[in-house]
Amino acid sequence: MGKIIAIANQKGGVGKTTTAINLAAGLAYLNKRVLMVDFDPQGNATQGIGHTILLNDYTVYDALLGGKDIKECIKTMKRPPLDILPANINLAGADLEMVKIENDREKLLKRQLAKIKDAYDFIIVDCPPSLGLLNTNALSAADSVMIPVQCEYYALEGVTQLLQTIRLVQKLFNPNLRIEGVLLTMFDRRTNLSEEVREEVHSHFKEKTYKTFIPRNIKLSEAPSQGKSIFDYDINSDGAKAYVSLTKEVLNNNQEV
Repeated sequence: MGKIIAIANQKGGVGKTTTAINLAAGLAYLNKRVLMVDFDPQGNATQGIGHTILLNDYTVYDALLGGKDIKECIKTMKRPPLDILPANINLAGADLEMVKIENDREKLLKRQLAKIKDAYDFIIVDCPPSLGLLNTNALSAADSVMIPVQCEYYALEGVTQLLQTIRLVQKLFNPNLRIEGVLLTMFDRRTNLSEEVREEVHSHFKEKTYKTFIPRNIKLSEAPSQGKSIFDYDINSDGAKAYVSLTKEVLNNNQEV
């Protein structure tokens, strides 16, 4: 049975989508069966991995609220060799629609992913930068949550709110949800600040802090604009090496998958 990892931080600009794309791609290139779920109405993961939604294509919205079979909404890609459940702006109104659903509105995604979970080794969910019903659905469906933290002042400020949401979801909807790991992003070895943030994060999360950190790297910024993972854009870049390291660390932590 596949493992569902939600990548979440309600703070924007922390490298969440970059991590979703490149972790999913890294796992796929290491011969794992991977589904990437774009659960952000901005659809950045969909665009950033090079998938174009055509006029009659179905998206995660159609699986969630449009009555479509989730298998009809999943697309298979060649590079990277993974499946994607894409998103577009249709998902923007999903929170408001879900509010009107009386029973189990927090488990809509969980019910859909349960139908196809066995077909994959890993399902990577790119969550929106908010704490609404979409995020609650993602956390209710997930086995674990990966938290990217940008190396900046007040780095842990947003994480506190997310941890409160995680605890609430554990209490009400998903008692087995756990923290997969905390990932430092936009790390700059030349600054004291990055080292200070690393020490602060490690003091809070201990062994849950990944040994791998993601450096500031122009190639990582350029790759999504070309619709490519970092491995397809520049395999020799520091960004690619970092995501190879992260992918291996995730696999080592999940040897049963």
